[in-house]
Amino acid sequence: MNIFKKRLGVLYPIVISALVILALFGISRLVLSIWLYERLPSISDWLTVLGRGVRIDLASVSYLLILPALLATLLSFDNVVGKIWNWLLRVWITAGLWLVVYMEVATPPFILQYDLRPNRNFIEYLIYPKEVFSMLWTGYKLELFISTATTILTLYVGWRWTRSLVSNLHYQKWYWRPFLAILVVAIGVMGARSTLGHRPLNPALVAYSSDPMVNDLILNSSYSVIFAAKQMSSEKSAFDFYPNMPEKEVIEVVRDSMNVGQRKFESSEQPTLTYHQSPKESAPKNIVIVLMESQGARYVKSLGGIDTSPNLDRLMNEGWAFTNMYSTGTRSVRGIEAVITGFTPTPSRAVVKLGKSQTDFFTIADLLKSKGYVTQFVYGGESHFDNMKSFFLGNGFTDIKDLPTFNSPKFVGSWGASDEDLFDKADQEFTKLNKEGKPFFSLVFTSSNHTPYEYPEGTIKHYNSPNATLENAVKYADYAVGKFIDKARKSTYWDDTIFLVIADHDSRATGSLPVPVGHFHIPAIILGKSIPAHIDKRLVSQIDMSPTLLSLAGISGYTPMIGHDLTKKVPLNKQRALMQRDRNFGWLNAQNELVVIRPEKAPATYLYDPKSDSLEEKIVEPEVVRQAKAHALWGSLAYEKDYYKALEDYQNQH
Repeated sequence: MNIFKKRLGVLYPIVISALVILALFGISRLVLSIWLYERLPSISDWLTVLGRGVRIDLASVSYLLILPALLATLLSFDNVVGKIWNWLLRVWITAGLWLVVYMEVATPPFILQYDLRPNRNFIEYLIYPKEVFSMLWTGYKLELFISTATTILTLYVGWRWTRSLVSNLHYQKWYWRPFLAILVVAIGVMGARSTLGHRPLNPALVAYSSDPMVNDLILNSSYSVIFAAKQMSSEKSAFDFYPNMPEKEVIEVVRDSMNVGQRKFESSEQPTLTYHQSPKESAPKNIVIVLMESQGARYVKSLGGIDTSPNLDRLMNEGWAFTNMYSTGTRSVRGIEAVITGFTPTPSRAVVKLGKSQTDFFTIADLLKSKGYVTQFVYGGESHFDNMKSFFLGNGFTDIKDLPTFNSPKFVGSWGASDEDLFDKADQEFTKLNKEGKPFFSLVFTSSNHTPYEYPEGTIKHYNSPNATLENAVKYADYAVGKFIDKARKSTYWDDTIFLVIADHDSRATGSLPVPVGHFHIPAIILGKSIPAHIDKRLVSQIDMSPTLLSLAGISGYTPMIGHDLTKKVPLNKQRALMQRDRNFGWLNAQNELVVIRPEKAPATYLYDPKSDSLEEKIVEPEVVRQAKAHALWGSLAYEKDYYKALEDYQNQH
């Protein structure tokens, strides 16, 4: 040990602390896994949980110790400054040790209550110490005693132990210290990031199971809570920015906007909950949503754009085509949010990335899973991007098919396999599921139309030069989806499947307009053997797609979605589009009146001209502004009050 201590020098306390904390994390995870062994049915599950857990633990230790390691190389000397630093280092290590031990000890009772590791709920309880302490004292005396005893014991033992760590250190020569500092920072950053990818390690990167508790076992509780705190800091509520409105009035306006006639709303706990009755009485059909990256209406000739989407133009004459469809946002996760959950946009991040919606949040996948469907996400890239994998697995999706599952793709670019490879994979999956007699729901997400615009050469006639342009990438994506639909028509699953081809958003949302309406205009086409070809000119939003697809597929059930079922007549006064550009919310009605709700300003009202894509200031009826304000606030209200929780238990009970 003396030789080891001499070789490590001023880094000895850091290295030993790291090893001890890694051991604590590992032991705790192993104990929890043994306790929850029924959730880990195979050796593969055990190896995955324990192996990926080490990765999370290394990142956690790197975050905890990178700063003291750097400071140790610069301040730890055998002098007064060194002694002061050693005392501060002892405080840091002891506090870190306490955090780790306390969080792991607090984990079992939290799991018993929530079936998850400590997360945002743990943090939210800290906001109400009086109420929480009263709750603990009343019903959790044993847990309170154990946590208090653990805190005292850890602080006592930790403080005494750290004294031995910093005593009799070997101090490296001053001229070695800069090199040592660079090495420490490099190792610490690599350990914390734990990847060479676009984004550092996050829970989605290590998630693999449809059981949220299994994915949580991979984490450690310190990491889980700190990650939740980070997510909460980015959850901007519309009530913090927009003109206020009483909650009761928001609910009243939103309910009135729903096209549900006099139907009784089912629950005070979920104000928009209604029973969705499909008019179809035949056997339920499969549902496939093809979500196309950045394929705005500006690239579809029949929608007034340039001639880069000949296949979409053709498909618009072969299916149910929406010529007046608008996206809810400018990011892929916003499109996923709208199309998969029917949730309205907010000034916060999309629910795909928010902490509170990672489990127990309504999606149509969750509803279809309760009806016996295989629920699947097919993506040519890494599914952990933008937290998609974590959100999907926590909310109804049971099967993820991303790049690692592709067998020898023909072309792989920066964002993964080409769209042709993606659709080949999708076709293989649908054929297999159909052969097995399993109904399926699949979200197929394209990625070729994304900077740096890489696609297989020789597949399309270029629209312009050079080859790697947005327009050429659009044309390739269009070529791939056209090829897929043509192939699907000849497949065994075509007759029993409803297809939706829709863009997630336009490629850009630029311009000086507070809400650039023209950049939210997107193509959308529903296809299938049972779908008659027709052009639908109604004003519609992405949030209307899920209710419509459920009806077409013959699926009835309870949902909190406020979007319209477009198989039914929608009165002109209920047609609208919702658009979020950063913190500006746009509400467009069928008279082309636009209300823009802006942070800390009065609502602005305009008349929108679709031909020139321009706005002219116009005074609109107060009721139009009231509708806009209510819907601008609804998403945040529903998120904060849990009005959008999953309904599997409710479906089964009713």
